[in-house]
Amino acid sequence: MLGALLFLAGCAIQPDAMNKPDAPCACPVCPVCPAFAPTKPPAKPLQEARWEDVKGWGADNLVEARGALIESCTVLARQPLWSAACEEARALPAENAALRAFFEARFRPWRVVNPDASTEGLVTGYYEPLLRGSRERSKSFSHAIYGVPDDLLVVDLGELYPELKNFRLRGRLDGRKVVPYWSRAELTPQAPALAGKALLWVADPIELFFLQVQGSGRVELADGRRVRVGYADQNGHPYQSIGRWLVEQGELKLEQASMQGIQAWARANPKRLNELLNTNPSFVFFRELPDSGGGPIGALGVPLTPGRSIAVDPRAVPLGAPVFLATTLPLSEQPLQRLVMAQDTGGAIKGAVRADFFWGFGAEAGARAGRMRQRGEMWVLLPNALIPGNAAK
Repeated sequence: MLGALLFLAGCAIQPDAMNKPDAPCACPVCPVCPAFAPTKPPAKPLQEARWEDVKGWGADNLVEARGALIESCTVLARQPLWSAACEEARALPAENAALRAFFEARFRPWRVVNPDASTEGLVTGYYEPLLRGSRERSKSFSHAIYGVPDDLLVVDLGELYPELKNFRLRGRLDGRKVVPYWSRAELTPQAPALAGKALLWVADPIELFFLQVQGSGRVELADGRRVRVGYADQNGHPYQSIGRWLVEQGELKLEQASMQGIQAWARANPKRLNELLNTNPSFVFFRELPDSGGGPIGALGVPLTPGRSIAVDPRAVPLGAPVFLATTLPLSEQPLQRLVMAQDTGGAIKGAVRADFFWGFGAEAGARAGRMRQRGEMWVLLPNALIPGNAAK
């Protein structure tokens, strides 16, 4: 019955990606991502490992990860198997030796493994952009950041079918029939569904597109004030890579299909901008958020920490858990080996060994995120008493 309903509805069913449904990372603009992003993780993606197996464990400055760990513990401490470890973590001094001893005594590492038994996967990057904007539409600011339309229908399938927890169906009503929601090409500024839903107006349409990819950002107004916006919902259509389209059209070479390369092409070809953007039918709606001074809120519900938070596939990696990531810096062989927290998700962050590394806020973070497309390995760190249900020993 469920399958029939979904096919008749014609609506996309996707994991609820919280604040980043379109995989805020370099991946959506990169044609090579699907090679590293299997559609489902292996049945047993976690394999018990030893501390000496964790590449770079002894060299990381764990003090820099302490704040992100405490943020994760605001959620994890509600679970009995995490509460004692989180209570001890809060009381630890900000000393590298004490933190390393704490993890080695209270936790075990679990290597993350792909369906084909390989241990390497794709690591991309994302960030929080800054756009120039206005509360009012004008010639200079004519591209809207939209809130959620009133006619967007969202069905939480987990309430009906527990095996579909975190999956939602999005569409709209056409009489008594549920049909797919409007695509990006159909959601023009004149679309009735968007009437009165503009939150802010920005100057640059390509920057607006990448704001949707990142899932959160800040808009600077003329008086210097900044407004933070974050993901509120999405139109239900799957993300299609505009970078891949440009490569297939012969407009860019594979190695040019970074965020920066796509932006440069778009600005050099303004008459083809809508053609480019509409190859991706997905569309993100936003909400205004209070600016607490910290990072944007991730899927775990806590602020992200630059350089110490990642987005993961929660089917393979428990959301909130510490993860040791061994990869390299963008366009480099220089090691990037550090303790991070799995505090976010994303629509294209699919597969076991798959991470999106949060670089932080602003242009410098964006430059790193847009170029990050590295190979990496991952180890999940779990309390000794916690044996994950998706683990192989």
